[in-house]
Amino acid sequence: MKYAQVRPLLLVLVLPLVAALSIYTGLFAVLELATERSDKIAAERQTHLAETLISKMQAAVAHDQESSTVWDDAIRNVRDDNAEWMQANLGKWMFTYFQHDRAYVIAPDDRAVHVFASDEADSAKAYQQVRDVIAPLAERLRARLVAGDDTGISDQVLSIGESDLSVVNNHPAIVSVKPIISDTGNIEQNPSEIYLHVAVRYLDGSFLARVSNEYQFDDLTFAWAKSSDEDRSFAATRSADGREFGYFSWRPFAPGEAVAQSVRPALGAVGVSVFVALAGMGAMVGVRNRKLRQSRAALEHLARHDTLTGLANRAWFAEHLATVISGSATTQSNAVLFMDLDRFKQVNDTMGHPVGDRLLVLVAERLRGIFPGSVVGRLGGDEFTAVVTNVTSDQVSRLCEQVIDSMRRPFEINGTPISIGASIGVVIGVGRDVDPSDLTRKADIALYNAKAAGRNRFAIFGPHMDDLVQDRRELEGDLRLAVRNRRDLEVYFQPVYAAPNGALYGAEALLRWKHPARGLISPEVFIPIAEECGVITQLGDLVLEEACLAAQRWPDLEIAINASPLELRNEAYALRVIAAVNKHKIDPARLEIEITEGTLLDSAGECQRNIEALRSVGVRIALDDFGTGFSGFGRLQYVAVDRIKIDKSFVDGFDSQEAGNRAIVEAMIRLARAKGLKTTAEGVETEEQRAILKELGCDHLQGYLLSKPMTKDAFDRMVGTNVIDLQAKR
Repeated sequence: MKYAQVRPLLLVLVLPLVAALSIYTGLFAVLELATERSDKIAAERQTHLAETLISKMQAAVAHDQESSTVWDDAIRNVRDDNAEWMQANLGKWMFTYFQHDRAYVIAPDDRAVHVFASDEADSAKAYQQVRDVIAPLAERLRARLVAGDDTGISDQVLSIGESDLSVVNNHPAIVSVKPIISDTGNIEQNPSEIYLHVAVRYLDGSFLARVSNEYQFDDLTFAWAKSSDEDRSFAATRSADGREFGYFSWRPFAPGEAVAQSVRPALGAVGVSVFVALAGMGAMVGVRNRKLRQSRAALEHLARHDTLTGLANRAWFAEHLATVISGSATTQSNAVLFMDLDRFKQVNDTMGHPVGDRLLVLVAERLRGIFPGSVVGRLGGDEFTAVVTNVTSDQVSRLCEQVIDSMRRPFEINGTPISIGASIGVVIGVGRDVDPSDLTRKADIALYNAKAAGRNRFAIFGPHMDDLVQDRRELEGDLRLAVRNRRDLEVYFQPVYAAPNGALYGAEALLRWKHPARGLISPEVFIPIAEECGVITQLGDLVLEEACLAAQRWPDLEIAINASPLELRNEAYALRVIAAVNKHKIDPARLEIEITEGTLLDSAGECQRNIEALRSVGVRIALDDFGTGFSGFGRLQYVAVDRIKIDKSFVDGFDSQEAGNRAIVEAMIRLARAKGLKTTAEGVETEEQRAILKELGCDHLQGYLLSKPMTKDAFDRMVGTNVIDLQAKR
């Protein structure tokens, strides 16, 4: 074959083929190198992230514990062996808010006085499974407490602790032990007698799911041994003695390989197609790198923001406040606001956590609108905060009024209007010579005072507030002592009369507390304290006992008592009432229990079960303060009660020029009559009110016009010959 014949073939086929193969080979080599490098960088970043998470996970569990272990209330309740309180605050709450799988409260003698285990029904077995794990940690911690060791305590770490990795019920787990100590320093504690709180967080299950979701680890697992699988990455966990405990394993993120798989087919083309494919590859690599940067930015955002509302979290709030103070001029005033939602817990309990979460998001949106140039944060639960710079006292007051007005406006969720409120505590600091932690403490005290003053209001910190907080704590201690000794507490009885003829019908038992130094304490003051400090059940039992004795003394009268929503949510409440009725051998139909409308909104259904159990044996139920709560006429169609009590606010309205209240009361009485219910009007103070209620057909009346509450002896004198000699009966 002549050269002239071969050249076209060489030029058309061979050289282009060689050039194409050369270009293809070069591009392929570059692609593989870029793929390997990109995947290696991505894998190294993920490994670094995993090692960072591992290094902080034990500290995170210990930090979670401090939300409840550095607390005066915790000391009191564990000493009192208040199982209900420990379950709510040291056990179940830790599981609900921090996903701790187990929690134990260990007494100084190493007994487990409280056990919460999400995966074990038998408390004794749940403690036996970890006793050998807890023992050395508890021993080391107690030794440090006795020695006065405060190593590691800082502004962020409030107490010493011991933790390690161990196996709990076949799960790899973090076991963290923290002392239960005073947050105020007002409670003296012998180091050898301090109770300990133990938290257990499994490193598999929900923990892996949360970490995988938040930090984008593919197929994240926990393994006891490191396998030879080259397609997986591993990060070792180490126990306190330095031994490898186990490994987190995942499929590494491989952006380069994803790009290479999409580009390789295009490399078969020659010429322009090769260069176009190369350009496309570069663009795709850029997109992948941008996504990596976005993922990193998202991780940094999560570390500084509340995941539900997007507001600043506690850590960023503290950091921002410190920055603001350090950069302030000498005369610059900065305000810290602590905001707490009123009635949020009731919404959460009655309408469910999804509605509660949605409500928090809507609250956050309104707060952003009120504080557009300030950092607004959510500290947890229904607690919000804001830092406002260069502000005067008058400006802060106006901002607080805006927040309160805004929170009063109903929030609409799923077509239902929800009404809440807000209480606000404010502290104003001047210049840079102020302690950020002291400001937050004072703002919290101011918030406490705002709540104590009636809620839906704000309070600016003043020096007197420290004294008010101390006064509240003293009052709580005095109430505990009064309940324990059954001293200074007395049940009064307010008569109830028949509206048509004025005959004595019955009496309502009302608890009174006569403080030895302060005199008579209003129930509006001490009942909320009793609910908060966990003695409401003991007070309820005291009133129930006196009511049963009264039913024996006055056999022709009906006796009514009030039940707290907290009592009715106790699964044993109906049994306690029935036992008391049987003990004193009284007709259950002569006992009436008054409940509030909010009680009927118990999402768990425990209140309704108690009500049904009580009515099944003949105990009557009355709906107190009807028309003033969440519900009204519509809810009365679906609840099983025997009586409605018309609130004093409607009766007071008779004296005004408007006819609206009279029409409302008339509608209540007609509805009750149609349902076969009795009616009692409260707060009757004038003859005009009495006459109107009689005319409208109300069954019974109660109020100062007829009689104030009186002692048992005074009631005896009024009843006269109907009194039964209880001593003789005994």
